[in-house]
Amino acid sequence: MPETDSAGNRAIDETFLALPLRQLADAALQRARDLGVEHVDFRLERVRGEMLRLHDGAVESAIDADDIGLAVRVVRDGTWGFAAGIDLTPDAAARVAEQAVDVATVSRSVNRERIELADEPVHGDVTWVSAYDVDPFTVSTREKADRLKEWSERLLADDRVHHVDATLFQVKENKFYADSAGTVTTQQRVRLLPQVTAVRVDSETGQFETMRTIAPPVGRGYEYLTGAVRDWDAELAEIPELLAEKMASPSVEPGSYDLIVDPSNLWLTIHESIGHATELDRALGYEAAYAGTSFATFDKLGTLQYGSPIMNVTGDRTAEHGLATVGYDDEGVETQRWDIVRGGLLVGYQLDRRMARLKELGRSNGCAFADSPGHMPLQRMANVSLQSAPDGPSTQQLISGIEDGIYVVGDKSWSIDMQRYNFQFTGQRFYRIRGGRIVGQLRDVAYQATTTDFWNSMEAVGGPHTYVLGGAFNCGKGQPGQIAPVSHGCPSALFRAVRILNTVQEAGR
Repeated sequence: MPETDSAGNRAIDETFLALPLRQLADAALQRARDLGVEHVDFRLERVRGEMLRLHDGAVESAIDADDIGLAVRVVRDGTWGFAAGIDLTPDAAARVAEQAVDVATVSRSVNRERIELADEPVHGDVTWVSAYDVDPFTVSTREKADRLKEWSERLLADDRVHHVDATLFQVKENKFYADSAGTVTTQQRVRLLPQVTAVRVDSETGQFETMRTIAPPVGRGYEYLTGAVRDWDAELAEIPELLAEKMASPSVEPGSYDLIVDPSNLWLTIHESIGHATELDRALGYEAAYAGTSFATFDKLGTLQYGSPIMNVTGDRTAEHGLATVGYDDEGVETQRWDIVRGGLLVGYQLDRRMARLKELGRSNGCAFADSPGHMPLQRMANVSLQSAPDGPSTQQLISGIEDGIYVVGDKSWSIDMQRYNFQFTGQRFYRIRGGRIVGQLRDVAYQATTTDFWNSMEAVGGPHTYVLGGAFNCGKGQPGQIAPVSHGCPSALFRAVRILNTVQEAGR
């Protein structure tokens, strides 16, 4: 069970609270003030991660690691300075503050833009814990391995499955933050990523196919694996038949098709073509080395017809169980929900305090995040989500309106250019639709489009009952590279006349 306080609320891990959080912060903040900074913030962070991998029911690897340390970021003479350390003593914290100021001093001569931060209310001393029932780190590694083994053996018992890979990645993240304005935050969040992949091999031809569970990663606890939240039994039971059918299915005929895209696939298209494209630092060219810039440049704010009029996309750092959900970001900003695309029109970006001030956009919407105590916060992605239609259709109703099309389920590979504009995506499985009915699976399918063509071809979105929060643990950005967890919610959606490629033919085979 989770740690709880006297009122029964989820509570911060006592072993984290036992660290000298405030003494270290006080020492660092005071030393930076003494050295004449305009701004200073302090983070003490502990990130615990556990990874279990099984192959054919046998444990291949088990990793349990802690990353703990402190970081000080300053603005001095309009220039960033940053330093980090692992010695958790007040004297060491003060030295890290001195080092951060030294970095700012040395960097001043090459700084071309004065760093100024958007105003943020002072939030006092606040605590936030994510929504979960059972801390996965209170469950033994043996119990978790046994669960993955039982799932694997269940699939291997079917003659249509030849190999099974099962993984579980879990993270518990604690952060203590304090800044020179007076905001102090203590936070804890938990997340899980379980996956099971079945493999079928044709011994005569060497041809093989895979089928992976489509259960998304979540900001939940171990209850996610026990059946209390998701029906794992039902999902695992259908995999052998789906895999065998996929192996025997015909290769797609390339051309133009209407698509119904399931949330288990569409979340990734949202991530790549909307989420990254509407990070303001990327749109302004401040982020370019890791995965490029963005076609959705600042001059297009309020004018770019990103998609059809039914397209409404929000950024949200508050969504329950979202992977990017937190109470306060790594700049002390209280997190929020806001519009990015409204009625198909680009109306907002994801911001940190520097980007918000740079373009006179008012307050930051809470998108600063560092993935470890050794890294400086970057502007990172919120839970960017496509909204459902309040009275929208079911997935089956969407399918019934298609004369000649394809239904796409589950994510797989993807490719997108350096401006987040030209892309192609594959999936776990593709179903042929004829006359409003699914008539079987297809193989070797990829859909290809430009971002604006694709989203402007969206003719219908499903109702709230089709909405699913998908996402990823490993969104990459920055140099040195950082990873961040992020969720993307969406309903099933209908897209007209999308170009379909045959991946085997495209590979010249």
